[in-house]
This record gives sequence, C-alpha cells and structure tokens, in this order.
Amino acid sequence: MVHIPVLLKESMDLLKSEKGKMFIDATINGGGHSREILKRMKRRVVLIGIEQDGDLINSLKNKFQKEIGEKRLILKKGNFRNLKNLLKEIDPSAKLRVNGIIFDLGMSSYHLEKSGRGFSFQKDEPLIMTYSAEFQDKLTAREILNQWSREELEEILREYGEERYARKISQAIAERRKIKKFETTKELVDVLFKTVPRMKKIHPATKTFQALRIAVNDELNALKDGLEQGFEILNKGGRMVVISFHSLEDRIVKNFFRQKKQENQGQILTKKPIQPSIEEIRQNPRSRSAKLRGFVKR
Repeated sequence: MVHIPVLLKESMDLLKSEKGKMFIDATINGGGHSREILKRMKRRVVLIGIEQDGDLINSLKNKFQKEIGEKRLILKKGNFRNLKNLLKEIDPSAKLRVNGIIFDLGMSSYHLEKSGRGFSFQKDEPLIMTYSAEFQDKLTAREILNQWSREELEEILREYGEERYARKISQAIAERRKIKKFETTKELVDVLFKTVPRMKKIHPATKTFQALRIAVNDELNALKDGLEQGFEILNKGGRMVVISFHSLEDRIVKNFFRQKKQENQGQILTKKPIQPSIEEIRQNPRSRSAKLRGFVKR
C-alpha cells in the first residue's frame, strides 16, 4: 500500500515552507510531506529527514534521495526524541537552527503492510511492534504480554489504549499465557475476539494494539522530548507543525503549545485543530482521526 500524506496542503500552508532555508521532517517514513516541502522550495532549501527504521531509510536513499540530491535531503536514522544529538552529527558546533519542523505521528503504511513486526491485527505476524528493525535486546509486545503483571497490562490498556474493557482483557491474557505463551498477532486477536464486545466501527483489537505499540516504543514520552528539543532548535519565527492521530498525542501537543504561549515564547496558529475534509477521508480512510496543530516561535 502506498503511503498517502495526511493533511498535506493544510500542513504545508501552516509550515510556510517556501519562506525558510532549513527544515526537519521528524517522521519522514514514506517521504510525502518532505517531497512537498522540497517541491515548494525549489533549490533554496535543505531538508533533514529522520526515521527510526533502517529499511525505510535505505528505501528512501535508493529512490527519493537520488531524485532530489544528497545536498538537499539529509537522511538520519534515529528517534526524534534525540533531535539535538542528531543535528550535532550533522553540525558538531551545535549551532544549527531550522525554520520549520513537521511531526506526522501516524503509522507508516510500510510498518503496517510490510515490516512483518506485528503492527496490524489483520495479519498473522510475530508480536514485536518496534519501529526499529533492529529489535534484539529491546522491549517487544511479546515480552509485555507474557511477562508483565496483570495489573501492569490493565494499566497500559486503560492509559494508552483508552480501553474500557482493560480489566477483562488483562485477565483473559493472564489466563491464556498460563496455557501457552503468546507468539503471534493472531493468537492475541483470537483472545480479544472472545473477550471484547463487537462494535460496528471499531475492531476488538484496535485499542489493545494501540496500547501495546505505544508502550513498546515509549511513544508519549518520546513525543514530549521531541517537541521540547524541536522547539529549542527552531529559529525565531520558525514554525512547528504536528499531525496527531489519537487523543493522547493531541492532548500532549495542545498542552505543549499552550505552555509555550503562556511563557510568551510564541503564538498558536490553530485555535482549533484542523481536521481532514470529507473528501480526503473518502480518498484516505486512515486520515479520519488526524488533527493538525501549529505554532510559531517568537
């Protein structure tokens, strides 16, 4: 499946990409937003693209970087929570500042369709769920399901998945693993089908898979770190644009922007989050939960 960038025009309008000289795409994955930034900026701009997955980085190097050129597109493997260190690798003087940063927090189509690491409940794959392909010695979904206590499972399901049946699910998981340890997504989905009441719009596994993915990758803390570091490396007048896909992310972004405004460090560009049009949702159903917020640094 081809990755379709969400809220492309709206995010570019907020970013004002044609007015800057250096930008960061903190979640480049398929490169949709990066391509549009570089298209708008002709030959005047350098863009730094960050991605955790080495396979995606190699893919972009093979097709995207050849098309654009290494001087205009710098690809860095890493987590956006380490933005300052990643920029130091490019400029050891640590004086590098950027005119705009975009965070697209949505799941990459690659991870869902091709990574083979258990992100999709519609496939039967190993329960890994790390964004990085190098997952040895790292926390995995399998470890959480098989080794964490029932109480810890309930906590992450309730907090990260906002799952109303968190207690019931955690109990079912604890009972199932006494008989046989969890190894694949299908084994988990089978338990969830038997445990969670069916709803018309939401698959029984949706919230549990979200919770596990967030826990494995420490996504919410990474987002807080990334926003702070991103803001620090913005020039005055620089803009930060964030596309979130669930309420936990959106709340962090909203509160971060409010705090910076209260500290008189800039201005919120979006009184309310911008959401996809009916037409965009029709063309790309995955965009339906997206929310776009922007901030300009003073």
